[in-house]
Amino acid sequence: MSALTTDEQRAIDAARGFAATHVRPNVQAWEHGHGDSRSVLPEAARAGMLGLEVPVEHGGQGLSFGCKWRVAEILAAADFGVAMSVINTHNVANHLARKAAPEVVRQYLPALLSGRRTGCTALTEPGAGSDFSAIATQARKVGDAWLIDGQKAWIVNATHADVMVVYAQTEPGAGARGIAAFVVDGTRDGFVRDPRSDSGAARAADAGGFQLRAYRAQAHELLHAPGQAFKAALTSINGARIYVAAMCCGMVAECLRVAREYGATRHTFGKSLHEHQGWRWSLADAAIDLEAARLLLDAAAARIDSGSDAQTAAAQAKVFATRMAGRHIAALLHAMGAQGLREHHPFLRHLAAAQVATLVDGSTEMLLERIAKDLRKL
Repeated sequence: MSALTTDEQRAIDAARGFAATHVRPNVQAWEHGHGDSRSVLPEAARAGMLGLEVPVEHGGQGLSFGCKWRVAEILAAADFGVAMSVINTHNVANHLARKAAPEVVRQYLPALLSGRRTGCTALTEPGAGSDFSAIATQARKVGDAWLIDGQKAWIVNATHADVMVVYAQTEPGAGARGIAAFVVDGTRDGFVRDPRSDSGAARAADAGGFQLRAYRAQAHELLHAPGQAFKAALTSINGARIYVAAMCCGMVAECLRVAREYGATRHTFGKSLHEHQGWRWSLADAAIDLEAARLLLDAAAARIDSGSDAQTAAAQAKVFATRMAGRHIAALLHAMGAQGLREHHPFLRHLAAAQVATLVDGSTEMLLERIAKDLRKL
């Protein structure tokens, strides 16, 4: 594994404290629809989670992507939805700090870093998921401003986010070449929030949608011009695939921990579960794949930090980690017997989240095509 600096280790320790104090005690309430992850984002800010990669000169910590994936793993061990919520607000803050006009940075960044405002990145639409170039939201130039019309769906944090990075088509029929990105303020006219996405999986991700109806974005709120946004989005998605892989590792690690502890106290046929060879092999099998997944994502994260092409490495890490999570969370639940079905255990919650992970930021099938494309070059 790549080495960590003292500041990065401090951030990881802070993530553990935040998860233990503010996430784990609230998970069951969130799952039953009582409250949402926004309530703990100010605490995430105080723990430094919202400024991990944000440059120091903008009020962040300026830490590596290698540190970020480790934080994502820790948060997802407690709850995948909260991990997605925290990381997505962080991503918007980091994106604005590095790419937005100075007046946009002044207006939004302090509030995002403090958790007073929350962020989301909006690519997915009712008719466009992994096929990013097919988005139908349109932005039309009117003088120095842009009028944006369209609908976004299945967006993390969309039930409460009010600072959005929105991708829109500026030239219908142009595909990727016409896509631009804008900073959208959810408190302005022309923004209409849709209901929460109709799913009980990863509820704390607060996924939902919104509509833009003749929403006016000023010239300085153009984040990426047409022809640049598509490439910027793909770069961000490579990073997302890696931290989603890390979240899968966190969920498997947590299920493995619970099963291991249970196996020491539960006795069948006169001996502990750990003394049954077949039972302990299922745990050993999970531990092997967990370590392999971490090595894959650590290698992919190193490419992000070095500025190298991470497309294939990110795809490999996500495919392996999501498959690993789906297989081993189910197996570890089975190893627990009926006890694993209890609400206070993470198995059912993490198993549903593992399925979500196979779909976000590129489906497994899409990533297999990415990997196969590289194989043809060999």
